[in-house]
Amino acid sequence: MNLPAIASQSPEPALSIALPAALDGRNGNNRARGGHLQIAADTDVEAVRLWLAEYAGSPHTLRSYRKEAVRLLLWATQALGKPVSSLTREDFLVYEQFLAAPAGDWVDPARPRRGRTRRLIDGPLSERSRHQALGIVSGLLSYLVSAGYLAGNPLALRRRTGAAARRTHRVERYLDHALWDHVLASVEQWPRVTARDQQHHERSRWLIRLLYHTGLRVSEAANAKMADFYQRRGKWWLHVIGKGGSEGEVPVSSALMADLARYRVFHRLAPTPSGSETAAAVMSVVGDPHKHLTPAAVYLIVKEVFRRAADMLATDDPAGATTLRRASTHWLRHSAATHQADAGTDLRFIQKNMRHASIQTTGIYLHAEDDRRHAETVRELEQADPL
Repeated sequence: MNLPAIASQSPEPALSIALPAALDGRNGNNRARGGHLQIAADTDVEAVRLWLAEYAGSPHTLRSYRKEAVRLLLWATQALGKPVSSLTREDFLVYEQFLAAPAGDWVDPARPRRGRTRRLIDGPLSERSRHQALGIVSGLLSYLVSAGYLAGNPLALRRRTGAAARRTHRVERYLDHALWDHVLASVEQWPRVTARDQQHHERSRWLIRLLYHTGLRVSEAANAKMADFYQRRGKWWLHVIGKGGSEGEVPVSSALMADLARYRVFHRLAPTPSGSETAAAVMSVVGDPHKHLTPAAVYLIVKEVFRRAADMLATDDPAGATTLRRASTHWLRHSAATHQADAGTDLRFIQKNMRHASIQTTGIYLHAEDDRRHAETVRELEQADPL
Protein backbone atom coordinates (compact mmCIF):
# COMPACT_ATOMS: atom_id res chain seq x y z
CA MET A 1 0.00 0.00 0.00
CA ASN A 2 1.44 3.37 -1.00
CA LEU A 3 0.43 5.88 1.63
CA PRO A 4 0.14 9.56 0.62
CA ALA A 5 2.86 11.88 1.81
CA ILE A 6 2.23 13.56 5.13
CA ALA A 7 4.13 16.64 6.14
CA SER A 8 6.06 16.41 9.37
CA GLN A 9 4.04 17.45 12.41
CA SER A 10 4.31 21.08 13.43
CA PRO A 11 2.80 23.13 16.23
CA GLU A 12 0.55 24.84 13.67
CA PRO A 13 -2.98 23.53 13.06
CA ALA A 14 -2.18 23.13 9.35
CA LEU A 15 -2.81 19.76 7.71
CA SER A 16 -0.69 18.93 4.68
CA ILE A 17 -1.64 15.71 2.89
CA ALA A 18 -1.20 15.11 -0.82
CA LEU A 19 -4.27 13.28 -2.15
CA PRO A 20 -4.99 12.32 -5.77
CA ALA A 21 -7.18 14.88 -7.54
CA ALA A 22 -9.92 12.29 -8.04
CA LEU A 23 -10.10 11.75 -4.28
CA ASP A 24 -9.73 15.31 -2.97
CA GLY A 25 -13.46 15.70 -2.35
CA ARG A 26 -14.30 18.40 -4.88
CA ASN A 27 -16.98 16.16 -6.33
CA GLY A 28 -17.88 14.17 -3.22
CA ASN A 29 -21.31 12.57 -3.25
CA ASN A 30 -22.11 14.13 0.14
CA ARG A 31 -21.09 17.66 -0.79
CA ALA A 32 -23.74 20.30 -0.11
CA ARG A 33 -25.02 21.81 -3.32
CA GLY A 34 -26.72 25.13 -3.80
CA GLY A 35 -26.33 26.38 -0.23
CA HIS A 36 -24.18 29.15 1.19
CA LEU A 37 -20.70 27.88 2.01
CA GLN A 38 -19.44 29.34 5.30
CA ILE A 39 -15.78 28.36 4.84
CA ALA A 40 -13.29 28.92 2.03
CA ALA A 41 -12.67 25.25 1.23
CA ASP A 42 -12.92 23.37 -2.06
CA THR A 43 -11.38 20.07 -0.94
CA ASP A 44 -11.67 17.76 2.05
CA VAL A 45 -8.16 18.58 3.26
CA GLU A 46 -8.87 22.31 3.13
CA ALA A 47 -12.13 21.81 5.03
CA VAL A 48 -10.49 19.66 7.71
CA ARG A 49 -7.68 22.19 8.04
CA LEU A 50 -10.21 24.93 8.84
CA TRP A 51 -11.90 22.69 11.42
CA LEU A 52 -8.55 22.07 13.11
CA ALA A 53 -7.83 25.79 13.17
CA GLU A 54 -10.74 26.17 15.60
CA TYR A 55 -8.62 24.32 18.18
CA ALA A 56 -5.38 26.25 17.74
CA GLY A 57 -5.63 27.47 21.33
CA SER A 58 -5.94 23.94 22.76
CA PRO A 59 -2.76 22.05 21.81
CA HIS A 60 -3.74 18.74 23.44
CA THR A 61 -7.16 18.73 21.73
CA LEU A 62 -5.60 19.81 18.44
CA ARG A 63 -3.12 16.94 18.51
CA SER A 64 -5.82 14.36 19.20
CA TYR A 65 -8.20 15.74 16.58
CA ARG A 66 -5.47 15.96 13.92
CA LYS A 67 -4.58 12.31 14.47
CA GLU A 68 -8.18 11.19 13.92
CA ALA A 69 -8.59 13.42 10.87
CA VAL A 70 -5.41 12.12 9.24
CA ARG A 71 -6.36 8.52 9.96
CA LEU A 72 -9.82 8.94 8.42
CA LEU A 73 -8.57 10.78 5.33
CA LEU A 74 -5.93 8.17 4.56
CA TRP A 75 -8.14 5.18 5.33
CA ALA A 76 -11.01 6.47 3.17
CA THR A 77 -8.84 7.23 0.15
CA GLN A 78 -6.60 4.17 0.40
CA ALA A 79 -8.89 1.44 1.73
CA LEU A 80 -12.11 2.47 -0.04
CA GLY A 81 -10.86 4.68 -2.84
CA LYS A 82 -13.29 7.39 -1.72
CA PRO A 83 -12.92 10.95 -0.48
CA VAL A 84 -14.25 11.62 3.00
CA SER A 85 -17.01 13.74 1.46
CA SER A 86 -18.38 10.62 -0.27
CA LEU A 87 -18.49 8.32 2.77
CA THR A 88 -21.83 6.77 3.68
CA ARG A 89 -23.21 5.27 6.88
CA GLU A 90 -22.25 1.83 5.55
CA ASP A 91 -18.68 3.02 5.00
CA PHE A 92 -18.42 4.12 8.61
CA LEU A 93 -19.63 0.70 9.75
CA VAL A 94 -16.64 -0.73 7.90
CA TYR A 95 -14.40 1.95 9.42
CA GLU A 96 -15.51 1.01 12.93
CA GLN A 97 -14.69 -2.63 12.15
CA PHE A 98 -11.27 -1.49 10.94
CA LEU A 99 -10.60 0.36 14.20
CA ALA A 100 -11.58 -2.76 16.14
CA ALA A 101 -9.43 -5.10 14.04
CA PRO A 102 -6.91 -3.29 11.80
CA ALA A 103 -4.73 -5.39 9.55
CA GLY A 104 -2.11 -5.16 6.81
CA ASP A 105 0.22 -2.25 6.32
CA TRP A 106 -1.83 -0.05 8.63
CA VAL A 107 -0.34 -1.77 11.68
CA ASP A 108 3.04 -2.75 10.24
CA PRO A 109 5.49 -2.26 13.15
CA ALA A 110 8.27 -1.61 10.65
CA ARG A 111 6.71 1.72 9.76
CA PRO A 112 7.99 4.72 11.76
CA ARG A 113 5.79 6.52 14.25
CA ARG A 114 6.41 9.84 12.52
CA GLY A 115 7.10 11.10 9.06
CA ARG A 116 5.78 10.51 5.58
CA THR A 117 5.18 6.77 5.86
CA ARG A 118 4.24 6.43 9.52
CA ARG A 119 1.76 3.79 10.62
CA LEU A 120 -1.56 5.24 11.64
CA ILE A 121 -2.64 2.74 14.25
CA ASP A 122 -0.72 0.51 16.66
CA GLY A 123 -3.36 -2.17 17.01
CA PRO A 124 -7.03 -2.76 17.80
CA LEU A 125 -8.75 0.06 19.66
CA SER A 126 -10.83 -0.66 22.76
CA GLU A 127 -14.56 0.02 22.74
CA ARG A 128 -13.97 3.24 24.66
CA SER A 129 -11.23 4.40 22.27
CA ARG A 130 -13.40 3.60 19.25
CA HIS A 131 -16.26 5.54 20.77
CA GLN A 132 -13.95 8.52 21.34
CA ALA A 133 -12.48 8.33 17.82
CA LEU A 134 -15.89 8.20 16.17
CA GLY A 135 -17.12 11.00 18.42
CA ILE A 136 -14.28 13.23 17.21
CA VAL A 137 -15.00 12.33 13.58
CA SER A 138 -18.71 12.98 14.10
CA GLY A 139 -17.84 16.41 15.49
CA LEU A 140 -15.81 17.10 12.35
CA LEU A 141 -18.67 16.04 10.07
CA SER A 142 -21.22 18.10 12.02
CA TYR A 143 -18.94 21.13 11.70
CA LEU A 144 -18.70 20.63 7.94
CA VAL A 145 -22.49 20.29 7.69
CA SER A 146 -22.96 23.54 9.63
CA ALA A 147 -20.36 25.17 7.38
CA GLY A 148 -22.36 24.25 4.28
CA TYR A 149 -19.59 21.95 3.02
CA LEU A 150 -21.36 18.60 3.55
CA ALA A 151 -25.02 17.80 3.00
CA GLY A 152 -25.26 15.52 6.03
CA ASN A 153 -23.40 13.69 8.80
CA PRO A 154 -23.54 9.90 8.27
CA LEU A 155 -22.45 9.30 11.87
CA ALA A 156 -25.53 11.12 13.16
CA LEU A 157 -27.39 7.88 12.34
CA ARG A 158 -25.11 5.83 14.57
CA ARG A 159 -26.97 3.95 17.30
CA ARG A 160 -25.34 3.84 20.70
CA THR A 161 -24.93 0.26 21.83
CA GLY A 162 -23.49 -1.75 24.69
CA ALA A 163 -21.96 0.05 27.63
CA ALA A 164 -22.08 3.43 25.88
CA ALA A 165 -25.86 3.18 25.57
CA ARG A 166 -26.41 2.03 29.15
CA ARG A 167 -24.01 4.35 30.94
CA THR A 168 -25.25 7.55 32.60
CA HIS A 169 -22.21 9.77 32.71
CA ARG A 170 -21.36 12.02 35.59
CA VAL A 171 -18.38 14.34 35.54
CA GLU A 172 -15.85 13.22 38.14
CA ARG A 173 -13.03 15.60 37.30
CA TYR A 174 -13.98 18.33 39.73
CA LEU A 175 -13.03 19.50 43.21
CA ASP A 176 -15.51 19.05 46.01
CA HIS A 177 -16.20 22.09 48.18
CA ALA A 178 -13.69 21.12 50.87
CA LEU A 179 -10.84 20.64 48.38
CA TRP A 180 -11.64 23.92 46.64
CA ASP A 181 -11.59 25.74 49.98
CA HIS A 182 -8.23 24.13 50.73
CA VAL A 183 -6.82 25.33 47.39
CA LEU A 184 -7.91 28.91 48.15
CA ALA A 185 -6.42 28.76 51.63
CA SER A 186 -3.16 27.21 50.44
CA VAL A 187 -2.48 30.04 47.99
CA GLU A 188 -2.68 32.54 50.84
CA GLN A 189 0.18 30.67 52.52
CA TRP A 190 2.63 31.09 49.64
CA PRO A 191 5.85 32.89 50.65
CA ARG A 192 5.95 36.48 49.39
CA VAL A 193 9.47 37.59 50.23
CA THR A 194 10.52 39.19 46.95
CA ALA A 195 8.65 41.44 44.55
CA ARG A 196 8.59 38.55 42.08
CA ASP A 197 7.00 36.31 44.72
CA GLN A 198 4.30 38.91 45.33
CA GLN A 199 3.62 39.34 41.60
CA HIS A 200 3.36 35.61 41.05
CA HIS A 201 1.10 35.17 44.08
CA GLU A 202 -1.33 37.89 43.01
CA ARG A 203 -1.57 36.58 39.45
CA SER A 204 -2.06 32.97 40.56
CA ARG A 205 -4.63 34.00 43.17
CA TRP A 206 -6.62 35.99 40.60
CA LEU A 207 -6.37 33.40 37.81
CA ILE A 208 -7.84 30.46 39.75
CA ARG A 209 -10.71 32.62 40.99
CA LEU A 210 -11.42 33.89 37.49
CA LEU A 211 -11.51 30.35 36.07
CA TYR A 212 -13.70 29.05 38.89
CA HIS A 213 -16.22 31.89 39.12
CA THR A 214 -16.72 32.21 35.35
CA GLY A 215 -16.17 28.62 34.13
CA LEU A 216 -13.88 29.88 31.37
CA ARG A 217 -11.97 27.46 29.19
CA VAL A 218 -8.19 27.86 29.25
CA SER A 219 -8.04 29.59 25.84
CA GLU A 220 -10.89 31.92 26.82
CA ALA A 221 -9.06 32.99 29.97
CA ALA A 222 -5.83 33.53 28.03
CA ASN A 223 -7.56 35.80 25.51
CA ALA A 224 -9.84 37.68 27.92
CA LYS A 225 -9.42 41.46 28.25
CA MET A 226 -10.19 43.81 31.10
CA ALA A 227 -12.67 45.56 28.80
CA ASP A 228 -14.67 42.32 28.61
CA PHE A 229 -15.98 43.10 32.11
CA TYR A 230 -18.96 45.44 31.77
CA GLN A 231 -22.00 46.61 33.68
CA ARG A 232 -25.63 46.28 32.62
CA ARG A 233 -28.51 47.44 34.82
CA GLY A 234 -26.07 47.81 37.69
CA LYS A 235 -24.78 44.23 37.47
CA TRP A 236 -21.40 43.03 36.23
CA TRP A 237 -21.03 40.61 33.32
CA LEU A 238 -18.11 39.09 31.42
CA HIS A 239 -18.25 38.96 27.64
CA VAL A 240 -16.70 35.70 26.39
CA ILE A 241 -15.64 34.63 22.92
CA GLY A 242 -15.64 30.84 22.96
CA LYS A 243 -15.35 27.90 20.59
CA GLY A 244 -15.71 28.76 16.92
CA GLY A 245 -16.02 32.45 17.71
CA SER A 246 -19.32 31.96 19.54
CA GLU A 247 -20.09 34.75 22.01
CA GLY A 248 -21.59 34.51 25.47
CA GLU A 249 -22.14 36.44 28.67
CA VAL A 250 -21.30 35.17 32.14
CA PRO A 251 -22.63 36.76 35.36
CA VAL A 252 -19.85 38.15 37.58
CA SER A 253 -20.30 38.14 41.35
CA SER A 254 -19.39 41.01 43.66
CA ALA A 255 -16.79 38.66 45.22
CA LEU A 256 -15.02 38.19 41.90
CA MET A 257 -15.18 41.94 41.21
CA ALA A 258 -13.50 42.50 44.57
CA ASP A 259 -10.77 40.03 43.60
CA LEU A 260 -10.37 41.83 40.27
CA ALA A 261 -10.09 45.18 42.05
CA ARG A 262 -7.36 43.78 44.31
CA TYR A 263 -5.44 42.43 41.30
CA ARG A 264 -5.75 45.73 39.40
CA VAL A 265 -4.76 47.91 42.36
CA PHE A 266 -1.68 45.72 42.92
CA HIS A 267 -0.63 46.65 39.38
CA ARG A 268 -1.44 50.35 39.92
CA LEU A 269 -4.62 50.29 37.85
CA ALA A 270 -7.97 51.76 38.82
CA PRO A 271 -10.04 49.25 40.82
CA THR A 272 -12.79 49.07 38.18
CA PRO A 273 -12.09 48.29 34.49
CA SER A 274 -13.37 50.51 31.72
CA GLY A 275 -14.67 49.57 28.30
CA SER A 276 -11.82 51.35 26.54
CA GLU A 277 -9.03 49.31 28.13
CA THR A 278 -6.85 47.02 26.05
CA ALA A 279 -5.14 45.32 29.00
CA ALA A 280 -5.28 41.55 29.32
CA ALA A 281 -7.53 40.19 32.07
CA VAL A 282 -4.58 38.07 33.27
CA MET A 283 -1.31 39.85 32.66
CA SER A 284 2.31 38.77 32.59
CA VAL A 285 3.94 38.29 35.96
CA VAL A 286 5.31 41.85 35.95
CA GLY A 287 1.91 43.24 35.00
CA ASP A 288 2.50 44.13 31.35
CA PRO A 289 -1.06 45.11 30.33
CA HIS A 290 -0.42 44.49 26.64
CA LYS A 291 0.89 40.95 26.96
CA HIS A 292 -1.62 38.10 27.07
CA LEU A 293 -0.68 34.74 28.55
CA THR A 294 -0.64 31.72 26.28
CA PRO A 295 -3.09 28.89 27.05
CA ALA A 296 -0.06 26.77 27.96
CA ALA A 297 1.05 29.37 30.53
CA VAL A 298 -2.43 29.44 32.08
CA TYR A 299 -2.35 25.64 32.30
CA LEU A 300 1.07 25.60 34.00
CA ILE A 301 0.12 28.26 36.57
CA VAL A 302 -2.98 26.31 37.60
CA LYS A 303 -1.03 23.05 37.77
CA GLU A 304 1.46 24.75 40.11
CA VAL A 305 -1.38 25.97 42.34
CA PHE A 306 -2.76 22.44 42.59
CA ARG A 307 0.69 20.92 43.16
CA ARG A 308 1.47 23.28 46.03
CA ALA A 309 -1.96 22.66 47.54
CA ALA A 310 -1.39 18.89 47.25
CA ASP A 311 1.98 19.16 48.99
CA MET A 312 0.32 20.89 51.96
CA LEU A 313 -2.32 18.17 52.15
CA ALA A 314 -0.15 15.11 51.62
CA THR A 315 0.18 14.11 55.28
CA ASP A 316 -3.36 14.73 56.54
CA ASP A 317 -5.33 13.75 53.42
CA PRO A 318 -3.31 11.66 50.93
CA ALA A 319 -6.41 10.89 48.84
CA GLY A 320 -7.19 14.58 48.49
CA ALA A 321 -3.56 15.29 47.62
CA THR A 322 -3.72 12.65 44.87
CA THR A 323 -6.84 14.27 43.44
CA LEU A 324 -5.18 17.68 43.39
CA ARG A 325 -2.11 16.31 41.61
CA ARG A 326 -4.40 15.00 38.85
CA ALA A 327 -6.36 18.25 38.58
CA SER A 328 -5.87 20.76 35.77
CA THR A 329 -7.48 23.89 34.37
CA HIS A 330 -10.59 22.16 33.05
CA TRP A 331 -11.31 20.82 36.53
CA LEU A 332 -12.07 24.39 37.58
CA ARG A 333 -14.68 24.67 34.83
CA HIS A 334 -16.20 21.36 35.94
CA SER A 335 -16.06 22.51 39.57
CA ALA A 336 -17.86 25.75 38.70
CA ALA A 337 -20.73 23.93 36.99
CA THR A 338 -20.93 21.25 39.69
CA HIS A 339 -20.99 23.72 42.55
CA GLN A 340 -23.65 25.82 40.80
CA ALA A 341 -25.75 22.68 40.38
CA ASP A 342 -25.18 21.72 44.03
CA ALA A 343 -26.45 25.16 45.05
CA GLY A 344 -29.69 24.58 43.16
CA THR A 345 -29.02 26.96 40.27
CA ASP A 346 -31.50 26.45 37.42
CA LEU A 347 -30.02 24.03 34.89
CA ARG A 348 -30.89 26.41 32.05
CA PHE A 349 -28.83 29.14 33.69
CA ILE A 350 -25.86 26.81 34.17
CA GLN A 351 -26.13 25.86 30.49
CA LYS A 352 -25.87 29.54 29.54
CA ASN A 353 -23.04 30.18 31.99
CA MET A 354 -21.03 27.23 30.61
CA ARG A 355 -22.14 28.04 27.05
CA HIS A 356 -23.15 24.44 26.36
CA ALA A 357 -24.91 23.81 23.05
CA SER A 358 -27.13 21.15 24.67
CA ILE A 359 -28.73 21.05 28.10
CA GLN A 360 -27.96 17.30 28.13
CA THR A 361 -24.29 18.24 28.42
CA THR A 362 -25.06 20.40 31.43
CA GLY A 363 -26.97 17.55 33.07
CA ILE A 364 -23.77 15.59 33.71
CA TYR A 365 -22.98 17.99 36.56
CA LEU A 366 -26.02 17.04 38.64
CA HIS A 367 -24.50 15.25 41.61
CA ALA A 368 -26.64 16.58 44.45
CA GLU A 369 -29.56 14.25 43.74
CA ASP A 370 -27.23 11.23 43.82
CA ASP A 371 -25.76 12.48 47.11
CA ARG A 372 -29.22 12.81 48.66
CA ARG A 373 -30.25 9.37 47.39
CA HIS A 374 -27.11 7.82 48.90
CA ALA A 375 -27.54 9.60 52.24
CA GLU A 376 -31.20 8.66 52.62
CA THR A 377 -30.62 5.06 51.53
CA VAL A 378 -27.74 4.58 53.95
CA ARG A 379 -29.67 6.25 56.76
CA GLU A 380 -32.67 3.93 56.26
CA LEU A 381 -30.41 0.85 56.23
CA GLU A 382 -28.55 1.96 59.34
CA GLN A 383 -31.82 2.57 61.19
CA ALA A 384 -33.11 -0.86 60.15
CA ASP A 385 -29.93 -2.61 61.29
CA PRO A 386 -28.28 -0.47 64.02
CA LEU A 387 -25.75 -3.21 64.74
